[in-house]
Amino acid sequence: MANKPAPDAPRGSAGGTPTRRSERSRRAIFEAALALVGEVGYDKLTIEGIASRAGVGKQTIYRWWPSKAAVLLDAFTADADEDYAKGLPDTGDLAADLKFVLRATADEFNDPAFQAPYRALAAAGANDEELSRAFLDRLLEPGIRVYVERLRAAQQAGEVAAGIDVRVAAEMVLSPFSQRWLMRTGPLTYEFVDTLVDQVLRGLRPRD
Repeated sequence: MANKPAPDAPRGSAGGTPTRRSERSRRAIFEAALALVGEVGYDKLTIEGIASRAGVGKQTIYRWWPSKAAVLLDAFTADADEDYAKGLPDTGDLAADLKFVLRATADEFNDPAFQAPYRALAAAGANDEELSRAFLDRLLEPGIRVYVERLRAAQQAGEVAAGIDVRVAAEMVLSPFSQRWLMRTGPLTYEFVDTLVDQVLRGLRPRD
């Protein structure tokens, strides 16, 4: 989700107070970047604008990040590791678990506050190889991985045929979802999610 992005934790001076102040500044910068990209779009997003909204000097931002893309990427992925660490639910019913998660994901993707930074990063990444690679490494690949792990567990439980490539299977679930959202070919509805899961799993189930 940036040209050599700085570490997630900005450099703070020794001692609790400077570190806490740095963390507050970092969070304020993230909130400002996410809010502004929704208001003005990525093209008009600037380091100066982020700094002004966050109440920090622009040199503070440049000390931690090399570009607006790097700021936005870090802001958008700030809590991603924690979310992915939870993995997907495993109730023993693969279809129900996938529908539950994808319905929640549809709600998230339909939220304007989520849409603006995600679309901005996706569009910017089309013309920026480093940003695209970072976006893939930090957001897309970890997201695919949790689906791969859930499908592998289902395969071991006999819900998915033994010869199925679970990485390809995960992409079979996620790619149509992403394509519909990115290209606006149709709405992300619960009905669409349920139909997608049912049709994909029909091809993954063990044959009698």
